[in-house]
Amino acid sequence: MAKKGSEKNTKNKGKHSKLMDRVKNKKRAEKELRAQRLKAIVQAAKENNS
Repeated sequence: MAKKGSEKNTKNKGKHSKLMDRVKNKKRAEKELRAQRLKAIVQAAKENNS
């Protein structure tokens, strides 16, 4: 028979998945920012050499 009352792990799982989503989004944003900076540096170098 199923246990009565609140479910066991749902709160912690929800918190953990929110946290992991935040971490993944932060890493993705940092990666995009790094790529943009690199593009800008490469473009500036090309302009200076031309």
